[in-house]
Amino acid sequence: MWNAEDYVNRLFGADPDLERAAKGIREAGMPEISVAPGYGRLLTILAGASGARDALEIGALGGVSGICIARGLKEGGKLTSLEIKPEYAAIARSHVEAAGLGDRVEYRIGDALQSLEELAGEGRRFDFFFIDADKGRYPDYLEWAIRLARPGAVITADNVLLRGRVGDPGAQGPSVAAMRTFNDRLAHDPRLVATMLPGYDGLAVAFVKEV
Repeated sequence: MWNAEDYVNRLFGADPDLERAAKGIREAGMPEISVAPGYGRLLTILAGASGARDALEIGALGGVSGICIARGLKEGGKLTSLEIKPEYAAIARSHVEAAGLGDRVEYRIGDALQSLEELAGEGRRFDFFFIDADKGRYPDYLEWAIRLARPGAVITADNVLLRGRVGDPGAQGPSVAAMRTFNDRLAHDPRLVATMLPGYDGLAVAFVKEV
């Protein structure tokens, strides 16, 4: 049976930097849940097309998404990556550096909500966001992204379909409930213009209106 995702992956071929990161993640025994290559390319395109200089990533894992976002930033741009586990951040950093992008990424270790509060206290603002962390906190992460966004900033989030569980009335649990809340807010928040791409495990894309 023809599979659109497999076709796209074959068409564009393997990315050496992302393959290296995926191998490192596997060898370290980390969860193999990085953003899909097709959506990784989209992150690069969106960061570049939006002219992003300051990007924020919630959830570094092994650096795959960090590589993709950093590739799209303007010259001199910086990605701030939040990661609760120092060992994950160290692995992500090594993969980003191997891709020649080490000067574009800085890591903050600790609870993401605390880090977000600290960034707000520092007066930091961002042009681009990628959310790919604890699914139960997605609604909070969305609110923080809007708060820290410059007008016109792009917000993206991975795994918004939870492998179909968000659309299954019988599926329950805190992560499912939180993602349904996130998706509903994304669709109806008057501060956003948003859509959702159903490929892979779903990617939310929005931009923040001037308010």
